[in-house]
Parts: sequence; structure tokens; C-alpha cells
Amino acid sequence: MTQSIIALLYGPDQPGIVAKVAGWIHERGGNVLHADQHLDRQENVFFQRVEWEPIQPCDSSEEANSFKEMASIELGMNVRMALSGDCPKVAIMVSSAGHCFHDLILRVRAGEWDAEFAGVLSNHSILEEASRSYGLPFLHCPISSANKPEVEEMQLDWIRKQGVELVVLARYMQILSKEFLEKVGCPVINIHHSFLPSFAGAKPYHQAYRRGVKLIGATAHYVTEDLDEGPIIGQDVAQVSHRHGPSDLIEKGRDLEKIVLASAVRRHLQNRVLVYRNKTVVFD
Repeated sequence: MTQSIIALLYGPDQPGIVAKVAGWIHERGGNVLHADQHLDRQENVFFQRVEWEPIQPCDSSEEANSFKEMASIELGMNVRMALSGDCPKVAIMVSSAGHCFHDLILRVRAGEWDAEFAGVLSNHSILEEASRSYGLPFLHCPISSANKPEVEEMQLDWIRKQGVELVVLARYMQILSKEFLEKVGCPVINIHHSFLPSFAGAKPYHQAYRRGVKLIGATAHYVTEDLDEGPIIGQDVAQVSHRHGPSDLIEKGRDLEKIVLASAVRRHLQNRVLVYRNKTVVFD
């Protein structure tokens, strides 16, 4: 069965981009399944996501390469290509809180996304039994300031050997080093339990309680070397009041964290996110 082809492109805006893209697909006998675009008028940058299926049997990979060459050379676009039905390998990094960890695994098991979990890496052993019950390898990586370089190198070695294409921090309460991020070779998505940029860093629910906020939030973002400042993929909020203490905020926040992280992972796996200058364009 021929796979549908997905193209994500961005570059300087100019007349005729949409027509050129649609015309190229039509001339090759393709049928457009989804097309969306956005123009950042301040930057004069054009963004587009287009998905199509070849009508005639063909090699989808070769067709994708041909489109990339056309869009790069003739339109001056930065282009990323993908094929539907690909099943990326995903690694979960988690500490002791299991709500996001369980939610991600159950969503894949329910068939919500095409993904394969390569395994679980954790600085605690609390979720080892649960991981193995799901049939997932579990790598216990106790970490401290004294052994952090060695532990991260072990984690990187495991990630490389497994062929991981996405790392998800499902409440992994350790800061990844600059060296780790430079070497990991794939995107890393984190869930932060606040509505960034408010309450970055540790214990955001306690920070929110002390500030007396009326909304709490959760933010999923790509990880960069700047703590909690990577490109934001998705956010959500819930109302709270003076009656809610820190433990109440934590409890209410768990649902937000699961939903926001799952949505971000889905968007990434379905090739709906374009990153540009520490921001994202998300095509839903």
C-alpha cells in the first residue's frame, strides 16, 4: 500500500507558493488530503503543511525526495518530509510520578498514535515493575552531581543503540546537560507543570500557591539548554481559588499535565509542528 506523503516547509514569503505546491502534486497525479499554511507577517516567513497520497503506485520515499528538491531549489524553502504509517521509536524518561508515563503508554496501546516505545529510563526504581508489566525495558539510572556525566553517557549510549527518534520527559525531574542535548540526536519533549513563562524551575505549584493565582497550567515544550525556555508546543489551564492548597493544585495539575503532554507528543508524531526562532507553528 502506498503511504501518504507529508511535507512541512517554511521560508521567505513570495507569490505563488501554494499554487506551485498544489500544481506539483496535481501534475504527479497526487490527491491532497490536508493542506494548511500560515504567514508570519512580522518576519515575512511562510509556513505550510501539506499531506497527499499518490494516486498511481509509486515509491513514496522517492516522491518525497523529489518534492523536497523542488521546494528547496525552486521555492527556497526549508523542507522536512515524512511518510504516514511510520512508527517512530520513543524513549520515556521519568522520575517517580507515574501519571504521564502510564497515560502515554496506554494511548499507544489503544492505537491513538503510531509509535513504538523503546523503553524507560528513570533515576528511581519506583516504576520498574510497571514498566516490565508493559513489556518495556527499564534502565535504572540513579543520578547525582558527582556521577551525572557518566550516567548521561550511559543513557545516550542506550538511546543510540535503540534507534530512538523521540525522547519524552514524562515528569523527569532532572535537568539534562548541554552535552546530553548536543549528543542525543533527536528531539526531546518535556512537560512542565506550570503555564510558562510563569513559575519556571522547581516546585511551580508551591510557587503558584504562594502567589495566590486563580489559574494553574501545564506546558509541553521542546527541550533546549535554557531551562524551561524551549519552543512551546501546547499549553492548558485550570481554574483554582483561595481554597486550594499546594496538594490540591498538584492533584488538579496532574490531569492537565497528562492531556497537554499527550497532545504535544501526538502533534510531533503526526508531523504537525514546525519550529522557527524558538517558537512553533502547530498545524492541527
